[in-house]
Amino acid sequence: MTGADFVQLSLTPMLIAVLAAIACALPGNFLLLRRQALIGDAISHVALPGIVAAFLVTGVVETWPMMAGAAGAAVVAVVLIEAIKRLGRIESGAAMGVVFTAMFAAGVLLLERSDTSGVHLDVEHALYGNLESLIWLAGEGWHSLLDPAALAELPPQLGRLAAVLLLVILFVVLLWRPLAIATFDEGFADTLGIRTRLLGFALVVVTAVAAVAAFDAVGSIIVIAMFICPPAAAQV
Repeated sequence: MTGADFVQLSLTPMLIAVLAAIACALPGNFLLLRRQALIGDAISHVALPGIVAAFLVTGVVETWPMMAGAAGAAVVAVVLIEAIKRLGRIESGAAMGVVFTAMFAAGVLLLERSDTSGVHLDVEHALYGNLESLIWLAGEGWHSLLDPAALAELPPQLGRLAAVLLLVILFVVLLWRPLAIATFDEGFADTLGIRTRLLGFALVVVTAVAAVAAFDAVGSIIVIAMFICPPAAAQV
């Protein structure tokens, strides 16, 4: 493979994969230490019906409608979990399992029954992503990295994930001390006046943003691995 071929066919998929992995692994590390690693799994499952619903309403595959749909699905999931816990009197893990699997199945069914022939949105795309198709046709070589016209043709997922990664890094840097204390000793964090519940909610929100941003490129299954595998490997 020549340099021009690498820039055109391999550079952007590799960069997008790296950005997605780091954006998911940073909050995933705290989730793993808090023994909440499967929250990333849950969010990736819940996001699917919200994303499909957003597409059916707007008719386009755009970033903000997709994120709004995923956020709406997350709210519905929280309400359903609380209702099942109270009405069924079961523990939270079982309620989460019921809601997340049911919503993911509903998303797959809705996707199969919807007309998505005009866009690249199908079950395989939702599960496995479309990383291999995120190539840079305008990149004719390394010199294209300095060409504004060529840079304008970069896959939108690259800029989106770069922005999300910056957001995640800012979140971790600015809240590093309270995050670290609350992660290792929540009781001690409470005595210091750290609002642990609000901090935990913020961590889940950042996790959701990273999951939705990576969803389009790598799919729901690989998003789960990106939240869990790098932090788990770092602890070995």
